[in-house]
Amino acid sequence: MARRISPRKVVAPPSFIGFKPYGVITENTDSVELLYEEYEALKLADYDIMNHQEASKLMGISRPTFARIYESARRKIALALVEAREIKTSYGNAWMEKNWFVCNDCLARFTIPKNITARTCPVCHSFNIALLNV
Repeated sequence: MARRISPRKVVAPPSFIGFKPYGVITENTDSVELLYEEYEALKLADYDIMNHQEASKLMGISRPTFARIYESARRKIALALVEAREIKTSYGNAWMEKNWFVCNDCLARFTIPKNITARTCPVCHSFNIALLNV
């Protein structure tokens, strides 16, 4: 029997919902699903320039698990670039470091500081927000 997958810690969700290729003549209906933990692994290793050991500690997983998540993310990004596919983000098996909210009107993602009592979107000031942690 396989071991249960433990949730991976994500500091912040991606600031985008997806990417679409520009200038593609034929539309490919298949999209690539990039999980939050894969996004976090790419961000930590390539953007924040952390080694795998440091990044795995930050995400609360083992180094080999981090390497597998990172490799999966790289393959998905390569597939999307080579085959001109859309990239969509998906929650996956992650847990957020803080409570993150999403605005249902403008789709902005944000946290609410503890000293602020009004729960409105900082971008469009809408009250139509929902907790992103599911």
